[in-house]
Amino acid sequence: MAEFWEKSFQDKQEMWGWEPADSVAETVELFKRNGLNKILIPGFGYGRNAKPFYDNGFNVTGIEISETAIDLAKNHFGESVKIHHGPVGSMPFDQELYNGVFCYSLIHLLGPAERSKLIAECYQQLETNGYMVFITISKNDPRYREGEIVDKDTIRKSYGVTLYFYDPESIQADFGDYGLIEAREITEPKENLGNKPTQRFWYIVCKK
Repeated sequence: MAEFWEKSFQDKQEMWGWEPADSVAETVELFKRNGLNKILIPGFGYGRNAKPFYDNGFNVTGIEISETAIDLAKNHFGESVKIHHGPVGSMPFDQELYNGVFCYSLIHLLGPAERSKLIAECYQQLETNGYMVFITISKNDPRYREGEIVDKDTIRKSYGVTLYFYDPESIQADFGDYGLIEAREITEPKENLGNKPTQRFWYIVCKK
C-alpha cells in the first residue's frame, strides 16, 4: 500500500484539492463543543482535512505513509504540524495522549487485523472523555457492487485498491468495545458536484 500511495501523490500531487470533506466541519464543531484541542489524524495525506482543525487553533499531529504527501503538507504547514512518517499499522509513533482522533476514509483500506489494531491504538492514545471520529465507506455505496469479491464485504477494485464496506453489524463488531455512541450514514460530498459524485459513508463517533 505504501508504494501505491507514494506513486499516487508523486503523480497527482494535491489530487483532492484543498476543499475539505463536508464531514470535517461537523467534526470540528463536535470537538470544539467538547473542549478538545489536541488531535491525531491518521492518514493525514497532504493535510486538506487537517487544515480546518489547524485554522481553528487545534494542536494537530498526523500520520502519513507517503513521504511526498508529507512534503506537500510542509509547504502549507511548515514545521507547525508534526507528521509521523509510516503506516498506521506501526502505531503508536509516540506516547502522547490526544483528546480527539479524526480518521477519514482510511480504515476501509485495511485488512481485518489492521482495522482492529487501528481502532485499538487510536482508543489507547485517547484521553478519558476524548472523542474519535471515523469516516468509512458504506455497503450502500454504489462501489459495493463493482469489482472482485475477495472476502465478506471486501471488494478489490480494478485500480489496485481493496475496500471493506461497513454496515451496522460490522460497525458494532469493530467499534462496540471502544465507546461507540453514534453511527449514521452520510453523503460525501453532500451535493453532486459533477466531477465529484456523491458517495455513501458512515460517520462513526466513539467516546472514551
